Amino acid sequence: MSRNFLVYGASKGLGKAIIESIPSEQDTIFAIARNSSQSPHKNIKWILADLNKTIESVTQVTEIIQNKSIDCLIYNVGIWESTAFSDEYNFEAISQQEILNMIQVNISACLLHIQALLPNLKKANQAKIILIGSTWGLDNHNGCEVVFSASKYALRGIAQSLRENLRNDKIGVSVLNLGYLATEYPIEAPAETVISETEGTLIPLQDVMSAIQFILSTSHATCVKEITMPAMLDMNV
Repeated sequence: MSRNFLVYGASKGLGKAIIESIPSEQDTIFAIARNSSQSPHKNIKWILADLNKTIESVTQVTEIIQNKSIDCLIYNVGIWESTAFSDEYNFEAISQQEILNMIQVNISACLLHIQALLPNLKKANQAKIILIGSTWGLDNHNGCEVVFSASKYALRGIAQSLRENLRNDKIGVSVLNLGYLATEYPIEAPAETVISETEGTLIPLQDVMSAIQFILSTSHATCVKEITMPAMLDMNV
């Protein structure tokens, strides 16, 4: 049976790996990004949208989706401070506009897009919503990136309350709390190569694909709430 996938942040990194690995040849992919990229999938429809223009981007997506059912919505979006994960990071120096842009893309767009697409998700027999979170959204992590962390904590709150709203519709809502990913490697790169070259400090994308496939394989009688996946050598959590 064919499915309809809606994948945000699909043009590079984890999003690109998702659209190349998760849907089958029979499935249809609606890929949302600011720019398109090459994809071997024959049933792909790119929706070029800037989530910082949140209301406009919602309109762009809903006009193309119309009344089609959505079997799986994956919100793979998460921008961070320009100096994040570096010794130069200083919360006091982050501009107000940068903070507002991050909140707009990471939180506001997530809320408004999911809200607008709930009728499409309810049309599917076994719909799943998968939010790509971060270990920066976990309790007592050791990162100092304030705004990014706040947005990833918010994502978990969205999932917890959304799950209650959709319980009777049997729509699964899951969060993947991911640590450092080996996004500079294509999905075709063997996991053994990634592990060897990064000395085990980064998560191979294949491991994330396995987690997503597991969520999608579960019936609507099961609720996969959260999966937390730091790298084995990650000392931040």
